[in-house]
Parts: sequence; structure tokens; C-alpha cells
Amino acid sequence: MVTDPVADLLARIRNAQTAKHESVSIPHSKLKQGLIKVLHDEGYLGSFRVVEEGSRKKIHVTLRYVGKKQLVLTHLDRTSKPGRRIYVGYKDLKPIRSGLGMAILSTPKGILTDRQAKDEKVGGELLCRIW
Repeated sequence: MVTDPVADLLARIRNAQTAKHESVSIPHSKLKQGLIKVLHDEGYLGSFRVVEEGSRKKIHVTLRYVGKKQLVLTHLDRTSKPGRRIYVGYKDLKPIRSGLGMAILSTPKGILTDRQAKDEKVGGELLCRIW
């Protein structure tokens, strides 16, 4: 059992990219699928699909590289943790790396990037920062 599924997801992606794998398989949950969809829509990950393996589901994610296996994601930072949740309002969101990175939030309207949360005028739990 994993106590922090978001940290597990980020660690699996980070480890697979460091090892220069083409894809990674992650146990399925709605939260993880939402995070992967946001990363895919923003261009940090390649394609992904949900696959049933027996009675369990997995998400197969294709990783993206620039040129000859140079990382697209250089930093994945888990901000809110199970022992210390961090909530922000849309007015408190600051640009990550002068706009080159992004923050991902869990909001009442779903998993959103910091830019989408500002446009929707909704705050939430700050899950992670990525650049």
C-alpha cells in the first residue's frame, strides 16, 4: 500500500526518465489519471492509456524526450504532502520559474494547472510544481 500516491507517481516518472525508459506503467487511480492528463495536455508527457490487467487497471505512459534522450521534465516537486497539506487561493498563485514551469492543483473543478485555476478563479490543494 502506498501512503502518498502523488509522490509515488512523480517518483515513477522521475526514475523512468533518469533510466531513459521509453514508457512507464503506473497503478491506476482517478487522481493519477487526472495528473497524467494535465501533464500530457501541457506537453510534458507523450501518450497514455488505461489498460486492465486482470482485476486491476494500470496507466501506461509514454515519456517525452528532446533530441537524444534529453529530459523534458527536469524537476518534479511534491508540494502538498499527507502530513502537511497546502491550500492556495487563485489570487495567491505565483508564476513558477518566471512562467516556464507550472503548478498543478486539485480544485473543486478537477485537476488544473495554475493558469487554468486563475482563469477559472478557483483555488485548491497545491499538489506539485513542475519545470
